[in-house]
Amino acid sequence: MSERGSSRGRQLVAEIGRELRMARVGHGLSQEAVARAVGVSDSRISLIERGRVLSVSIMTIARLGAAVGLDFSGRLFPSGHPIRDAAHLALLAKLHAYVSDALRWATEVPLRRLGDQRAWDALILGGAFSIGVECETRLRDVQALMRRIALKKRDGEVTRLILLLADTRWNRAVVRAHPAEFSGDWTISSGDALEALRAGRDPGGDAIVWL
Repeated sequence: MSERGSSRGRQLVAEIGRELRMARVGHGLSQEAVARAVGVSDSRISLIERGRVLSVSIMTIARLGAAVGLDFSGRLFPSGHPIRDAAHLALLAKLHAYVSDALRWATEVPLRRLGDQRAWDALILGGAFSIGVECETRLRDVQALMRRIALKKRDGEVTRLILLLADTRWNRAVVRAHPAEFSGDWTISSGDALEALRAGRDPGGDAIVWL
């Protein structure tokens, strides 16, 4: 995960450097002129333009852009899977303890679509069924969560979905406050889903599991 971030960082540095150079040359500006305007050395300008400086501040990039007629805009977008803390891993371990040895269990399983960086927190495989597991230790943006897991079920080619929730007062209160989101498609009770997993059976539908 850290390497993915580093790789993306190197790519962005190279792309920004090329854009700065193209704008500078297009305006007929020398590296020395830009360096004087920004207050850095011309050798550093050269390194930045060639993508050789891996640590450069956003402020410096914005000032360099302004010097060559560009506005810098930086944003972060959802991509891939975040790191998980000990509570998240412990909750997954609780679910794993219920899963029969007749079923296959794997964690951090990428979706099989080419270039898709999303992953299931866990994937449970039976002979004729597959269950994608999404794990939440503390519920926050319910609408965003439901959109995310609906898209992952569509794109992840699983037959069932388990939303694994830590059994806390906070999470119980959030679920009670959003009855529409936590009903409907969630047709299997927590107890029935766990019983099916223990027996190595298909739960028969999507379930919210409390542990």
